[in-house]
Amino acid sequence: MEERSQLGTGQTREPVEARRHPRFKLEVDIRVYPRDCPVVRGHTVDISESGISVMLGIEVPVGEVVRLEFTLPFGDVDVLAMVRQRSAFRYGFQFVDASSTRDIIGRTCRRLAVEQSVPGREEI
Repeated sequence: MEERSQLGTGQTREPVEARRHPRFKLEVDIRVYPRDCPVVRGHTVDISESGISVMLGIEVPVGEVVRLEFTLPFGDVDVLAMVRQRSAFRYGFQFVDASSTRDIIGRTCRRLAVEQSVPGREEI
């Protein structure tokens, strides 16, 4: 993909990754608890230390804080997250208060980094 600079010189530049943490493919069942609805079940697409991408069949409003429950290889996760984006049935959640589950999420991401052999990923 080529991007033109604002000066119109035609120089190409690499797209800048705006994410704080790399994402890793992860497919597990997830339960989403919106404020005004019963539990919504779905499955994850990928995870990072700061958020998770999920496929849901029912609409959840962008900007809403929800509770997420899912199981990772190192334990169960029960965390608050904000709905940051939506594209069709795919939702992006940013973890809001992951202090109690930070270790489980971090350990899982480090393991997935090794398993998925992400280039340039340094161990923490």
